[in-house]
Amino acid sequence: MFNFNLRTSRSGREYSPGVLIANWNEDVYLEEDLLKDFIYRRERGELLIQRSNKLKENLYKKEQLSISKDGFLHFGDTVLLVSPDEKSAMESSPCERGNLSLAVTPDEMSIHALDALPSPCGVSAIRLTDPIGRNAFQILSTEGASMGDPLRFGQNFGLGATGGFHDRMLFLASDHKTFENKAKKSLLQAVSLTDELSYLASWQVTYLDPQLRLEYEGFPVPANNTKILITHCHTNQALAVPRTFWMRTYFGKEYEVVCNTYLDSHKAEEDKNYWIMVTGNPSDGSTTMFDRPPPPSEVTREKSSEVQTAT
Repeated sequence: MFNFNLRTSRSGREYSPGVLIANWNEDVYLEEDLLKDFIYRRERGELLIQRSNKLKENLYKKEQLSISKDGFLHFGDTVLLVSPDEKSAMESSPCERGNLSLAVTPDEMSIHALDALPSPCGVSAIRLTDPIGRNAFQILSTEGASMGDPLRFGQNFGLGATGGFHDRMLFLASDHKTFENKAKKSLLQAVSLTDELSYLASWQVTYLDPQLRLEYEGFPVPANNTKILITHCHTNQALAVPRTFWMRTYFGKEYEVVCNTYLDSHKAEEDKNYWIMVTGNPSDGSTTMFDRPPPPSEVTREKSSEVQTAT
């Protein structure tokens, strides 16, 4: 009994390799053309796996944050938008703890089919607070302010993200909730990235304490350790991370970001609306001010001086 390697023609019939059937010459040329097309696309980097790898490399590429010399935020600064963890371990579940940063989140189809960020593009809150292409945002002027001017409370500004692609920038925007345009999980006002810097992409920094809000109008916005509110100009809703709605993305489990003002019984904004704009660490360009150790207190200085005196 002999075993032959069978070959299947395009008609579905099986023959041994030595048999030439039907349009065998056409089949050979088609296979050669497919191989040539594959090699051509691979050399140009147009294969799906090459496009997705390029997009992921740019999204997770290390970014350099701006360093604030005077402690304030300025137009043109590249910062992280961090939602701080305000609740204790007794008040929140383990999945809701930790600092979260605003990040670019393209859908899975765009990652496989495109080699750049699509428009519109989704956003989410991730646990990573290291500066990468996904979570680095640039403060932009929407009213003609010069680059380097300080950002002030109550002043309109925009937030742009490149996702690691420095030839194109998308802008954080929102609009009134409709039946078709709303957040998928919470059904609140959705937030996304668009390629047009319009009034829908205009935001304002609001002082945290409602009783001192008018007094701080027009003052420069401090960076790093100051909690602020980021209010959408068109809808007057504040940017928020509810932390109770999460979604599965191509990058894993991440939290939904919405535009909704959460008020407590005293008509003050809740911690879901709190944000901190984080700049780079002047001592180490690859880290942020969150990684910088706090300055020694007076008690620590006294103890260290006592130890030095004793020795």
